[in-house]
Formats: sequence, C-alpha cells, structure tokens
Amino acid sequence: MPPSPPRSTSVPSGGHETRPPSLAARARLVVGALLAGLGVGVVGVGVGTVAVGLASAADTGFLLGTLAFGFGLLGWAGSVVAGPGFEAMQSYLDGASGWTEAGSRRAMARIGGFGAGVMLAAVAVGTALGYG
Repeated sequence: MPPSPPRSTSVPSGGHETRPPSLAARARLVVGALLAGLGVGVVGVGVGTVAVGLASAADTGFLLGTLAFGFGLLGWAGSVVAGPGFEAMQSYLDGASGWTEAGSRRAMARIGGFGAGVMLAAVAVGTALGYG
C-alpha cells in the first residue's frame, strides 16, 4: 500500500495553495502585538499621568485599548464569516487587490492583541500608581 500524501487544510488562494501557519506562529503574532500594546500603554499612561492626571490617563488608555480590541475581534469574526465571499467576488470580478481572508484574520489578530496589551498596561500602571 503506497503511503498517503500528507493531509493539508490549505485553502486555494489565487491559484496556488498556502499552508496554514503553525500554532507557534499564530501565538507569536498575538503575543508580539500584545507586548507592543503593553509598551505603548505603559508609555501612554505614564505620559498621560504627567499631562492630565492618573485617573484620566488610565481611563483613556483603557478605553482606547478596548476600542482596538473590539475592532480587532469584530474584524476577525467578519473576516471568518464574509472572507470566502469576498475572495470569490474578487476572483469572479478578476480583481487583483491581494486581499485574502487569512491576511485579514492575521491583521485583525494583531489589532486585537495590541488593544488587549494597551488595556492590560492601563490597568497595571493605574493600579501601580494608586488609581483604584
């Protein structure tokens, strides 16, 4: 019996198949964005504390992080739901925008991870400085 070919969950994209990223690559993407959000959040809340006060800076940082996290989450879900339709429309209309469902999901995961990092930084810095 000949060996069976490796199974792939790849999705045809633009006439060639792509392999899905590994779990480690996906985790690196989200954790990298989370760490970037933490850094931006710490600096933003720190600078905001000097400029407008701790309460306003922590609240504003948390709200902006929530906005980014929600946008990323909604965009990711929208990509999953409507992505195949957009890809089919592009191929039918012979559009060459380069938009893919997988690329959109990666971008939205980065935005969501970044927003979560900003939210965590706002809470951590606010708590550390005595806002509570």
